[in-house]
Amino acid sequence: MNIARLRKGSDKFEIVIDPEVAIRARKDPNMVGDALVHPQIYSDAKKGNLASEQTLKKVFKTTDPVEIAKVIIQQGDVQVTSEYRKSQIEQKKRKIIDYIHRNGIDPRTNAPHPIARIEAALDEAKVRIDEHKPAEQQVQDVIKALRPVLPIKFVVKDVDVIIPAAEAGKAYPQVKSFGKLLKDEWLNDGSWHAVIEIPGGIVEEFLDLVNKVTKGDAQAKIIATRG
Repeated sequence: MNIARLRKGSDKFEIVIDPEVAIRARKDPNMVGDALVHPQIYSDAKKGNLASEQTLKKVFKTTDPVEIAKVIIQQGDVQVTSEYRKSQIEQKKRKIIDYIHRNGIDPRTNAPHPIARIEAALDEAKVRIDEHKPAEQQVQDVIKALRPVLPIKFVVKDVDVIIPAAEAGKAYPQVKSFGKLLKDEWLNDGSWHAVIEIPGGIVEEFLDLVNKVTKGDAQAKIIATRG
C-alpha cells in the first residue's frame, strides 16, 4: 500500500495513492483525483480508520477528499513500497542502458556495446541509480562512472540508402523511425532515396532491417561519422 501522509498538530491524515501519478500531481494539481486509489481520508490507512468529518472541517475547511488530497500531496510525505522503489530504479536503469547501447560505441572496435556488457559494467563500477531523478538527468553521471571500466564514444552516422520502388512504401516508416532524415526524395523509377542520421550504436541494427525489408535489394552505405 502506497500512502501520502500529512501531520497537522496531533492529527494525522493519510490517503492511498498511485505513487507515480501522485508525484506528477505535485506539479499538476489537476491529476490529484487520478492519484487517489480510494477517495477517502484516513487517520490510519493500514487499519482502515477514517478521519472524522469534524476534524477534516476544522483542519482543511472542507470534507472534499480531492481538495484535501491536494494539500496532503503538496505538503506531506509521499511514501512508497520497497517493491515500487525497486521497479522505479529498474525502469530508470533500463532507460540508461538503452541510451548507452543506442548511442555509444566501443572506440577500440567502433562496434556498439552489447546490453549484457553495459549491465556488467554498471555492476563492476558500482553505479547507483537514483529512484527520484529522471533517467535522462542521470546519463552523464553514469557514463562518467562507467568510463574507467567501459570505453565509450558517442557518435552519429549518416547512412545513404536507396530503397527499390517495390519495397519503398513498406520500408519508409520503419527507416524513418531510426533517426533524423537529412535527405528524403523519390527518384524517377519510384525508388526512395534518403540520408538518415542514426545513433552510432544502432547502425548495424538499421542495416539489418533495411536488408530484411528489401530482401537484400537496397543500397545502403555509411557516408559520414560525427562525434
